[in-house]
Amino acid sequence: MTPVKPPSEIARQALRLLTTRKLAPTPSNYQSCYNEIADLPNVAGFPEVPLRRIALALTARNIAQQEQLNLLDVAIGRHSWQAVEDALSAFDKLATAQTNGNAGTIPPANGVHDSGRALINELLGRAAQLIENMLPAVQNDDAVFNVQVKSLLQTLRNPAADIDEVQAAFGNFNHRLAFAAEEQAEIKQALLKLLRLIIENISKLTLDESWLHGQINALLTAIRPPLNLRHLDDVEQRIRDVMYKQAAAKERALEAQEEMRQMLASFIEHLTGMHESTASFQGKIEESARQIEQVKSIEELAPLMREVIGATRAMADETANAREQLKTMQVKVLATEAEIEKLHRDLHSASTLARHDPLTNTLNRTGLGEALAREIANMKRHETPLSVALLDIDNFKKLNDRLGHEAGDAALIHLVNVVHDCLRPSDSLARYGGEEFVILLPDTPLDEAVMAMTRLQRDLTKNYFLSGNEKVLITFSAGVAQLTPDETGADAINRADQAMYLAKRAGKNRVMGG
Repeated sequence: MTPVKPPSEIARQALRLLTTRKLAPTPSNYQSCYNEIADLPNVAGFPEVPLRRIALALTARNIAQQEQLNLLDVAIGRHSWQAVEDALSAFDKLATAQTNGNAGTIPPANGVHDSGRALINELLGRAAQLIENMLPAVQNDDAVFNVQVKSLLQTLRNPAADIDEVQAAFGNFNHRLAFAAEEQAEIKQALLKLLRLIIENISKLTLDESWLHGQINALLTAIRPPLNLRHLDDVEQRIRDVMYKQAAAKERALEAQEEMRQMLASFIEHLTGMHESTASFQGKIEESARQIEQVKSIEELAPLMREVIGATRAMADETANAREQLKTMQVKVLATEAEIEKLHRDLHSASTLARHDPLTNTLNRTGLGEALAREIANMKRHETPLSVALLDIDNFKKLNDRLGHEAGDAALIHLVNVVHDCLRPSDSLARYGGEEFVILLPDTPLDEAVMAMTRLQRDLTKNYFLSGNEKVLITFSAGVAQLTPDETGADAINRADQAMYLAKRAGKNRVMGG
């Protein structure tokens, strides 16, 4: 019996098969490769896309037909052949009835006064502009859809357009637009799924995962729905910084390895020299021994002894020098090994630190500065409000002293989790220091920001922090400031800090605007 492969192994082999066959990384191609490796039947699924194209080609001539087209759309979404057949059959009967003059058509519009007509034309013009602004989000490559959009825009901008004609054009466009939007959503989900699969497999296939650990976690977090442009931009900056640090660290590690290689080569060369010196010394001793055997008087022995003593002393000096050189080389090797180990630790920490606090995974001060600069630029460009809140946990030192620093760290993480659940995706959270946090609230005036912090306080009191079996109530005092066009982010944080101090003085667990 053939052993069953684990899904992770099948996924890796499917990814390799895609690359080997040079196939486009589409969901269907990947599914085909996966089924082939898993020995599963590659059965074609419900032909949803072709059926939707057929449905889009149908044009409703009356209200009843439009209802059947809507039912057809639902039937295709449910993958129900019977419902598709029923809807198409009813649509055909209604078309036959209309040909015989029995269907209830959309009643023509009554006459419209000039003033009313001007208002209608203005509304239709705005509708045309709305459609043009919306089209980039759909990104549809369907030629029929594009022709239909162009025709609709011309109808909407025609001052003498018939209301019935506009209504029919809108109905057909809405039906096709729904399909296009659904298709784009499916494409996005499929691409995200494929991207996640590729990232996870890179993590499993890499020989040194610590080099990619931080980037992979950041990417997996970034592609988790709902997508947010601010978060993606933050992740991009974070990964760029990590890549720069890793490149520098890796370059130094390679230099250190080259130094080790050179020292090893020098050591081998030195050993070779010592071997040659030893061989030469041995030859001299053997020659001296032969000469000593032929000596007949003490006078002949003296120069031979001097030669032997000189050779022995030279060998001893060379050995002593070699010993000192080896000691120096050993010290350098140990220092280089320590530096390489430190560089590897730096590479791992660079993946996780960058612009984020390692404990809470919120922005650190560097990340906060970049986020502030970005939000201030958006505020000035779009002329929208930007508020900054600075919050400080009440009585945090007492919590640390009573429950310990580990519980204090866990309390900070608990606070961050509650904040993330309560705030919008566009808001940014940074650890300002110790138990202080800064929250950036774009598109938010001062009064709304104060209300948001007050809601956060209520949510925090509903979510107790558990330290072992003990429920601990965590509260915070906060100050809020709205940036003015002529001040810096640091100025606004200082005003928020002053307001937070007043909240502490007023009894804690309060929010004050500055």
